[in-house]
Amino acid sequence: MKQTIIITGGAGFIGSHVVREFVTKYSDYTIVNLDALTYAGNLENLKDVDHLPNYKFEKTDICDAQAVLEVFKKHQPTGVIHLAAESHVDRSIADPSAFVMTNVIGTVNLLNAAREIWNDASTGSARGYEGKRFHHVSTDEVFGALGSEGFFTEDTKYDPHSPYSASKAASDHFVRVYHDTYGMPMVLTNCSNNYGPNHFPEKLIPLCIHNIINNKPLPIYGDGKYTRDWLFVIDHAKAIDLVFHQGKNGDCYNVGGFNEWQNIDLVKELCKQMDTKLGREPGTSAQLITFVKDRPGHDLRYAIDANKINKELGWYPSVTFEQGLAKTIDWFMSNQEWLNNVTSGDYQKYYNTQYQD
Repeated sequence: MKQTIIITGGAGFIGSHVVREFVTKYSDYTIVNLDALTYAGNLENLKDVDHLPNYKFEKTDICDAQAVLEVFKKHQPTGVIHLAAESHVDRSIADPSAFVMTNVIGTVNLLNAAREIWNDASTGSARGYEGKRFHHVSTDEVFGALGSEGFFTEDTKYDPHSPYSASKAASDHFVRVYHDTYGMPMVLTNCSNNYGPNHFPEKLIPLCIHNIINNKPLPIYGDGKYTRDWLFVIDHAKAIDLVFHQGKNGDCYNVGGFNEWQNIDLVKELCKQMDTKLGREPGTSAQLITFVKDRPGHDLRYAIDANKINKELGWYPSVTFEQGLAKTIDWFMSNQEWLNNVTSGDYQKYYNTQYQD
């Protein structure tokens, strides 16, 4: 079946990998990348596919309900994969309102637009929902924190601890409510920490790679004992493809890397690999590790139980964390221009070059 799929946040880190997966795998689909190109949106992430005939781009802010509806009317999507979000916890603590607007109001705007074009306009019935799907991509941070044992499952009670996770929890609830109230066909995925190529360098792994290359300090919050499950972004994109096409309507799926790392151990492994790749003496990069004051609302441990998507849909990570980390380091070291453009802000010029008259 031919489809037109709107992927929101498609110029971002995870979104660009999802766009690439769909554009290259489904040549008979039309993929519409809807992105506002805020600070983390970078069209250079898609330079290898933006010339393909089944790729379209719409510069649109999901906070603008009318603009969103116009895009939906123009392209008449059969599916939506919603990744557009403010996603940095530290930024949410500094400016929670921006997270409410994008992550909550923006999600509702998308749901309303989908409902309007998918419903039978004359009767208000849900007959137009047949063959349609709204896939909402969320985070494991909505579940709060774990102790030293246990895992987040799809049935874990929500318990967000930061403005970011609270805004994502609210958006999850709205997607479920539109399914329960209006019959909106939907699936929802909650993922663990992503890493890999094109990662915006304010996040831990790319920040450390960049700083090691430039012999700058590696800032580690608190005592470094914070524990996270890490998911290679390309594996996540394949999981989204699988859930979008084969997931059960109205259901949710946890997506994780089946691994846990304390931040300090992760950074030490990163330092070890970087020393080898840079030809430095073992232990050189680890000397850059600097412990900094902890941030408010910092959850000690997240860990995903991804057995449901594994057993029901057959998804499993393709790499171990060490393998994925090596691939990530290789990508960043081979794409110094991308990294320099992002850290300098020059990446924003790409849009002006490509899409402005």
